[in-house]
Amino acid sequence: MARVRWRDRSKIERVEWQSRFTLAAVNWLFLLAWSGSGLAGSLRGEPTAFALGIALVVVNIAQCLVAGRHTGLALDQYLGRGTVPRALTVVAGALTVVAFALIAAIVATDSNRSGLIAMPLLFAPMPFGGAYSLMVPVRRFIRESAVVIAVVLAVSAALGNVSTSLFAEAAVLALGAALALGSYRCSAWNLSVMWESERARETKALLAVAEERLRFGRDLHDVMGRNLSVVALKSELAVQLARRGRTEAAVAQMVEVQRIARESQKEVRDVVRGYREADLTVELAGARGVLDAAGITCTVTGSAAGLPDAVQAALGWVVREATTNVLRHGDAKTCRIELGTGAEDVVLTVENDGAGDGAETGSGSGLAGLRERLAVLDGELAAGRVRKGVFQVRARVPLPGTAGHDSVHKERESAR
Repeated sequence: MARVRWRDRSKIERVEWQSRFTLAAVNWLFLLAWSGSGLAGSLRGEPTAFALGIALVVVNIAQCLVAGRHTGLALDQYLGRGTVPRALTVVAGALTVVAFALIAAIVATDSNRSGLIAMPLLFAPMPFGGAYSLMVPVRRFIRESAVVIAVVLAVSAALGNVSTSLFAEAAVLALGAALALGSYRCSAWNLSVMWESERARETKALLAVAEERLRFGRDLHDVMGRNLSVVALKSELAVQLARRGRTEAAVAQMVEVQRIARESQKEVRDVVRGYREADLTVELAGARGVLDAAGITCTVTGSAAGLPDAVQAALGWVVREATTNVLRHGDAKTCRIELGTGAEDVVLTVENDGAGDGAETGSGSGLAGLRERLAVLDGELAAGRVRKGVFQVRARVPLPGTAGHDSVHKERESAR
């Protein structure tokens, strides 16, 4: 499987990677801060206790190594992506039991019995407990943690620890269980909520696309429904006239059918190619809906009311193409669409903050097509990065009948 570069990952994928790394690293940090420092302060001079301490360090390292794999698979199970092999859980649990046994042996052999041994005791259940908290319900984890604490206290009492020490051990073990449940379970829960939000956002985007397809279907029905009904009626009338011997009238009806059929063919092509007159107000609302569904904050200012149909159609295409570019290129968080109507021209500006290193430079085929559409109306299009991380598409179309429109039109006519 090919490795995905960091900049090619989505935001939620980056967050998940960071969470996995943190959960894997926290065991090693606790090993150094808790178990390591506790053993260094507890073992003083007794060879047996020192050897047991070295063995505990080795077991703790093995716990961290196994926990890296165990925690990753447990997180996948929590997110519904698979299950944890039972053998791996057994190995992790067995290492935890060995760690407890070594701690008990150290306490039994070390005459100093420094209170710092509580730090290795706090660490011992963490590598296994963190992963296990992701595999079982919270109530079950609490019940089983209580059972483990009771067993450890019973063993400690059998070794001759006084009631004060038992109380301290119980508090330490309870704290370890709470840390495992709080840190691991809460991190996994936050991650699952973020993935649910991401899936909901994708669903909204898909619904927006589906709504656009329905709109296309309605347009096609509006074009063909009436015309096909007229064709059917006129064809039936022509058949009836022909049977009655009224040949000229029947031919006239069929000529009309032919005309309607040709018009229908042209209208269908217009629908499929997208050359029908567009309502700029609808396009602006659709762009805002699609971008919001994709998690991009979109603001729209200005009104298309009163603009000529040809101008609305051309600028509607600019809105569509610019919106598509925002969704497909870069990693935008906000998008601003501004429509300004002056005395002689209309200016549409679409600006987003997702212009990365691979952002368009304004020479794409889609933008070239927009320039061709605007050129018919003597308009112009500019596209490119206006400042760091910001990409802007700016379309200007002179209003018909204005001095600006007439002067440009005359210049082009003279050039021809």
